[in-house]
Amino acid sequence: MKDFIIPTDDRDMGTPARSGAPVTLTIDGFAVTVPDGTSVMRAAAEAGLQIPKLCASDNMEAFGSCRLCAVEIEGRRGTPASCTTPVAEGMVVQTQTAKIKKLRKGVMELYISDHPLDCLTCSANGDCELQDMAGVVGLRDVRYVAPENAPLANHFAPRNTSGEANPEWMPKDESNPYFTYDPAKCIVCSRCVRACEEVQGTFALTIEGRGFDSRVSFGAKTDDALASDCVSCGACVQACPTATLQEKSIVELGTPQRSVITTCAYCGVGCSFKAELNGDELVRMVPYKHGKANRGHSCVKGRFAYGYANHKDRILNPMIRDKITDPWREVSWDEALDFAAKRMRGLQEKYGQKSIGVITSSRCTNEETFLVQKLTRQVFGNNNTDTCARVCHSPTGYGLGQAFGTSAGTQDFDSVEETDVVIVIGANPTDAHPVFASRLKKRLREGAKLIVIDPRRIDLVKSAHIEAAHHLPLRPGTNVVVVTALAHVIVTEGLMDEAYIRERCDWDEFQDYAAFVSDARHSPEATAMLTGVDPQELRAAARLFATGGNGSIYYGLGVTEHSQGSTTVMGIANLAMLTGNVGRNGVGVNPLRGQNNVQGSCDMGSFPHELPGYRHVKLPEVRKIFEDAWGTVIDPEPGLRIPNMLDAAVDGTFKGLYCQGEDILQSDPDTKHVAAGLAAMECVIVHDLFLNETANYAHVFLPGSTFLEKDGTFTNAERRINRVRRVMAPKNGYADWEVTQMLANAMGGSWTYTHPSQIMEEIAATTPSFAGVNYAMLEEKGSVQWPCNEEHPDGMPLMHVDGFMRGKGRFIVTEYVATDEKTGPRFPLLLTTGRILSQYNVGAQTRRTENTVWHDQDLLEIHPHDAEVRGLHEGDFVKLASRSGETTVRAKITDRVSPGVVYTTFHHPDTQANVITTDYTDWATNCPEYKVTAVQVSASNGPSEWQEDYSAHAEQSRRILPAAE
Repeated sequence: MKDFIIPTDDRDMGTPARSGAPVTLTIDGFAVTVPDGTSVMRAAAEAGLQIPKLCASDNMEAFGSCRLCAVEIEGRRGTPASCTTPVAEGMVVQTQTAKIKKLRKGVMELYISDHPLDCLTCSANGDCELQDMAGVVGLRDVRYVAPENAPLANHFAPRNTSGEANPEWMPKDESNPYFTYDPAKCIVCSRCVRACEEVQGTFALTIEGRGFDSRVSFGAKTDDALASDCVSCGACVQACPTATLQEKSIVELGTPQRSVITTCAYCGVGCSFKAELNGDELVRMVPYKHGKANRGHSCVKGRFAYGYANHKDRILNPMIRDKITDPWREVSWDEALDFAAKRMRGLQEKYGQKSIGVITSSRCTNEETFLVQKLTRQVFGNNNTDTCARVCHSPTGYGLGQAFGTSAGTQDFDSVEETDVVIVIGANPTDAHPVFASRLKKRLREGAKLIVIDPRRIDLVKSAHIEAAHHLPLRPGTNVVVVTALAHVIVTEGLMDEAYIRERCDWDEFQDYAAFVSDARHSPEATAMLTGVDPQELRAAARLFATGGNGSIYYGLGVTEHSQGSTTVMGIANLAMLTGNVGRNGVGVNPLRGQNNVQGSCDMGSFPHELPGYRHVKLPEVRKIFEDAWGTVIDPEPGLRIPNMLDAAVDGTFKGLYCQGEDILQSDPDTKHVAAGLAAMECVIVHDLFLNETANYAHVFLPGSTFLEKDGTFTNAERRINRVRRVMAPKNGYADWEVTQMLANAMGGSWTYTHPSQIMEEIAATTPSFAGVNYAMLEEKGSVQWPCNEEHPDGMPLMHVDGFMRGKGRFIVTEYVATDEKTGPRFPLLLTTGRILSQYNVGAQTRRTENTVWHDQDLLEIHPHDAEVRGLHEGDFVKLASRSGETTVRAKITDRVSPGVVYTTFHHPDTQANVITTDYTDWATNCPEYKVTAVQVSASNGPSEWQEDYSAHAEQSRRILPAAE
């Protein structure tokens, strides 16, 4: 399978493309051949003939309401709408007859008669389809006038000519922070309603009233845009042909004049966007219709939450200080880099070569991440490199690598369109990966079945027009037990795909595994007391997955962030192989990556035991590749992981850290231990956009650049390598890769890169899975999924098609080992954590946008029963305490969580949810166990003592001396 060549044609073809047998027809004398099922409108567009339209768009099914696209067809009566009329062999279509022209002009005249004629001052001027179509049909005047002694009924004038209030007029709704809804300019084409239904799947909009009284409504009459179910994805705004739904940025900044295609820097979906600008001022982000990950859709973060790039908190000048108790001092780049280099080299001279290290960022590009791990291996002379992927998806790399032979997901996102049964386990796509969730919901509305395995009743369990066939609300920490119980049912009831297993997997290992899962102790009935899952519901879910057709599994951090995260990943792989669901469309094992370049940061060798391409550092043949390329000797011993760095810092042996684009003080578990480790270091270099929480303990601050200010690539959750293109010049003066290069050279390196494309050439020369990747190829194809090499020059959208990368698929026994984190009389509840739609990770970016309208603080979800016995009410301050620490947060009483389980997010540093979490980690990868913490919840009257101390310390550490000082 090949990626399509990046299209230059951005036209809206009117209706979706179809696949079918070729059909030839004639339109305005031109013969055109299109697939069966194609609309006449799209066929005309394929021939270069544009039929006027207002209600049609090629990302939605035809609707046929505007009547502007009427045509004449030989042998047929009337003037059918071309958008709803399918082609037929030999059909002869006329689009420009005198009758059709008169009809279209009359239709347009009706539209304009109820529309304000303020085109010159309208925010959509120059970008208005109604305006364009009026010109296309040749409308020059409007004959409709008010009757004698009475006003002309309309929706756009607040008052009539007598000064009386117009009952049909409604004021503009400006409640949403990003767009406005102006009913006065609505032509009721229903495109926004259909986009909300068909593209997004939220069903927040409807048409109320009939005939002349019809208008778009955000649900109940009392609801405005902000109070409604709208998730601000922007699909309705993008669909609107007038200024009815309009970005506020367009109103303020004007119509953009140029655009650059780039990739979103939020979650792991990796949406493609057109950044639209006036000069170097970003006006809006528009989802790119040819983007293969998002197919023209977006979410509130990617579409609107880019304002952090210009936020007043952003630091644009380097800063240094001798001690973390000193105020910051702004200095030149040369002085900052010289200060950092001398400190780091001095630490190595005093404490040894392995006393310093780096942390790479999953928010930076592949090229930047590659350079940071190269910095520690070539310049520092050790393997002390780790990444935030450690604390999210490192078990994915280990587990899938053991079972399949590769450390990544098996499918592309398009694959979901062919799935029949979906398991979503430990993931909340509607909040964390909303664009993928929209595609999944569309498939569910088409008839696919869904099994949700999650302690919490996420939106996918039941929401507008979708409902999970089964929800298994397991007790946190029992993932392995539930997955093994599903396999038990499949094996003991003979539902496995034996032919697939014999052909594709190691049969002897399967025999051992089958004997293991067949044991009665793994039955749903035997495990029910432990998991809290109804045995009959679990059995039904297992039967559905095994017999329901194409079965796919999508999982997230609720799988990996456990002491047995790697075991659960291997169990999921077992389940997929057991049912023959690997190696074709509509199936597979699909990790939903939390950040935009989690996959890429792992690919680039960010772990201390692996060089780029997941090759162990102990292998001499692998080291030789990089030693020859870099002219250095690479240490054969693995370096320190983040937890090891912190432990060693407390012990006095690890003294210096370069941390690029990562906030470990807020994102890593056991905040007090992280703070102690950072405080013990003598040189912490933070390279970021803002003075984040980790910068409280930093000695050097190097200002970073946003994704809008750099060239490079991101690799998304489906292994898709997408170009990031520079939209504007870096406000700090340098892209992040340039800053890393300057630091390396200040410490004795001799790097001479002049563009990220040269770094990609080095990646391709040293990393087999990237061997065929270069910028010229990405410009041609748009994107490619690794492996991309001589064997797979166009990439590999589907993995393991003809066989597993390791040869035979490996079944692995997944014995359950309970976490050491136990509930008891002091801490009787289990805390699990997650994300919310409007915020992202530690919130450094989204908290500096208008997204705080929806989520301005972290809340603790608690079941009504647990709240009642503790005397808690909605909105109360509550103390959340564990064996590690305590914090306070406001309560949200809800039955989304089960009794005995509480849930919170970690987006706001004033909450510091990770002061609660423990230092227990996954047995194989040290991924922290964020999802299982024994806690107690009790009433409180305000912030905890620790929160007050932390806030005071943060304020003290962020002082910046005036430039004159």
